[in-house]
Amino acid sequence: MTHPMTPRQRWLAVLNRQPVDRIPTDYTATPEVTARLLRELNCPDERAMWEMLHIDGRIDVAPKWKLPHHPDDPQADIWGVRYQNVNYGTGSYEEPCHHPLAGALTVDDIHRHRWPDPDDFDYSVVTSAIAASDGIYPIHGGWSEPFLFYGYLRGLEQAFEDLLLEPEMADAVLGHIYDFSYEYHRRLFEAGQGKIDTTWVAEDLGAQTAPLMSLEVYRRFFLPNQIRMADLARSHNVHVMYHTDGAARIFIPDLIDKVGIEVLNPIQWPCPGMERQNLVRDFGQRIVFHGSIENQHVLPFGTVAEVVKEVEESVQIYQDARWICAPCHRIQPVTPTANILALYETIHAMG
Repeated sequence: MTHPMTPRQRWLAVLNRQPVDRIPTDYTATPEVTARLLRELNCPDERAMWEMLHIDGRIDVAPKWKLPHHPDDPQADIWGVRYQNVNYGTGSYEEPCHHPLAGALTVDDIHRHRWPDPDDFDYSVVTSAIAASDGIYPIHGGWSEPFLFYGYLRGLEQAFEDLLLEPEMADAVLGHIYDFSYEYHRRLFEAGQGKIDTTWVAEDLGAQTAPLMSLEVYRRFFLPNQIRMADLARSHNVHVMYHTDGAARIFIPDLIDKVGIEVLNPIQWPCPGMERQNLVRDFGQRIVFHGSIENQHVLPFGTVAEVVKEVEESVQIYQDARWICAPCHRIQPVTPTANILALYETIHAMG
């Protein structure tokens, strides 16, 4: 009798176009949801929960920031951005409340900002964490999403205006972010010593009903750096996962043909152009689909039977493609525990 695969073996088999013993799964949720599941399932930690629910989760490794706080602002993060806790009823998010470059008027103002330094991180903790791992779960390291931080630094509205009206300002801000991110990830991957399996190259390119920017703007400001970051990952044998929410269909050919992504997340399929059947038809032989279990209506507000149907439909749609079953973005606190269990119990039962 063949032994079941480990989660890492399952992930690598899917990434390398090899057979798997069952459809791999993944998990992402807000801290409130994870804490609730640990309590209700009587699990001592998240790994025990993964084992109970047959989740093929990833172990995240990251360098440690050596500074006690931002040199110019003790309340700010590495970028100089401050946050406040915003409660939305069933949980909370840390949202930016101070944009340090909001008042910048010239490129020189951008250059004078105290940008993070890759030297400010201890990368040895990555090596130690990987050495302590038992190899059962895949190792994930790194997350590059420059325009997210651009919006935090300048304010989101100003960030979008810069792309169209102040391209020199956009180039200056993005240049600093790109330079830091590349060197940070280079050292992270080196510290991983060939044992980091996946990384994120990301940018939210889609909104609920349409792209957030034109294809021309994406190609002008973001595509070259995403190619560079993906090439860096591949040079260390790290598989490239890509995250974009929303209606991002127009960008997928560039992401596959030019960036060379291997995994597309989260497949927000109710958005125009992101219909699962069409994505499988057009790209199913070229990339792995990750996520797809609808997380705005079905998981939080549907019945258990509707969640089961959602999983069954996805299994059918992705039968001729490679798919890692997971919620479409973080599970929110409004989601009933019964629906979460239905997701993972159904996909495990279907094998």
